[in-house]
Amino acid sequence: MPIANALTIDVEDYFQVSAFAPHIARSEWDARECRVERNVARILAMLERHDTRATFFTLGWIAERYPQLVRDIVAAGHELASHGYGHQRASELSAAEFRADIARAKAILEDVSGQAVLGYRAPSFSIGTGNLWALDCIAEAGYRYSSSIYPIRHDHYGMPDAPRFAHRTNGDLIEVPITTLRVLNRNLPSSGGGYFRLLPYALSRWMLQRVNEQDGEAAVFYFHPWEIDVGQPRIPGIGAKTRFRHYLNIGRMEARLERLLGDFRWDRMDRIFLDRVPAAGPLGH
Repeated sequence: MPIANALTIDVEDYFQVSAFAPHIARSEWDARECRVERNVARILAMLERHDTRATFFTLGWIAERYPQLVRDIVAAGHELASHGYGHQRASELSAAEFRADIARAKAILEDVSGQAVLGYRAPSFSIGTGNLWALDCIAEAGYRYSSSIYPIRHDHYGMPDAPRFAHRTNGDLIEVPITTLRVLNRNLPSSGGGYFRLLPYALSRWMLQRVNEQDGEAAVFYFHPWEIDVGQPRIPGIGAKTRFRHYLNIGRMEARLERLLGDFRWDRMDRIFLDRVPAAGPLGH
């Protein structure tokens, strides 16, 4: 049977994207048109068509305002996990602020869903060499795994020398890095997001297949609800790079996801990684 890969959705709205922070104040969030409910509903319908279960890393801010969205995710058999409360980068918070953020989000998500929340993903993959203390905070808050480190070089995030596959960090916390493909001593992004919209679908599919077949590992794929929303408001004043990264090929994203769901086997993060990682060292290495 083919390897089951982890399908993950970072549940945030278009105005909460980190790249838009200089242009949209947090104080404006409640006044913005919120489109996350309809986009998550479309995603849930797509997953149901493919009989696929996924992990939804959800902001506490979203869960507070749209509790039915959270309940719909859980009722459909998906894993509910934490994306923090207000989409603040871990690298921009003190240890005390970070602890408060992830504890607040966990409490809200568990209260709304009635279920334990075991997983956490830092906004913008903002855990790296400069704030590895955050992993201790995540474990102390009661999470069992994190998916917060991206082993690539990027202008906003990345820890290229980090292990590429799931491993225990310290104690019982499992870190499940975002998937990369190792080519010529360099890690190439191969796990979704803007790269999936940028690259030809055949190349993205090939990279995931290589991770499954060459490394023998489960891949972690991610995307956001706003990435299928062609009708989202355009944010004025943003730079050309930000505009390119955010809006590129949004109109093609849903069809590509449909193909992806058909081409690979998918499941939730907790089912794939919890209890599979040995007590020391990365999984399979």
